[in-house]
Amino acid sequence: MELRRVFAKVGTTKAFAAVGRALVRVDEKLLRVTRGRFGVGSPIGLRTLLLTTTGRRSGQPRQVPLLYVEHDGAYVVIGSNWGGEQHPAWSANLLATPAATAAIRGRTIPVTAQLLTGAERQTTWDAVAAYWPAYNTYATRAPHREIRVFRLDPA
Repeated sequence: MELRRVFAKVGTTKAFAAVGRALVRVDEKLLRVTRGRFGVGSPIGLRTLLLTTTGRRSGQPRQVPLLYVEHDGAYVVIGSNWGGEQHPAWSANLLATPAATAAIRGRTIPVTAQLLTGAERQTTWDAVAAYWPAYNTYATRAPHREIRVFRLDPA
């Protein structure tokens, strides 16, 4: 079995969700230092970007590492929050201010976020879940909310 698939199975566990939250800080530092070239998931083929949003309350830049999938010429990110009860803060920041930047593979590019809905959301969700199947598990843990799916279009 491919290494990424093994980690995807591990990624569905609640223990991973707890550890994953701690890994976010490590991932953020790695991505910042390498300008988006290398993250925690890089050795197993996971694509990670460092998203910089504008804090909706503070107005200050906020950075978060996120898995992404390239789909139809854009970068897609999922606000799963590991199936937690709340939407992640970065997703609320994008709703308030869709203009952001993404550090990807050594380049920082301006992007504009669009929250996907309806059939477009479902088609995109299917593509992303094929890449990281754990997203389906996160969705079952958060039945009280629809997990946000964002398309990040290069500006």
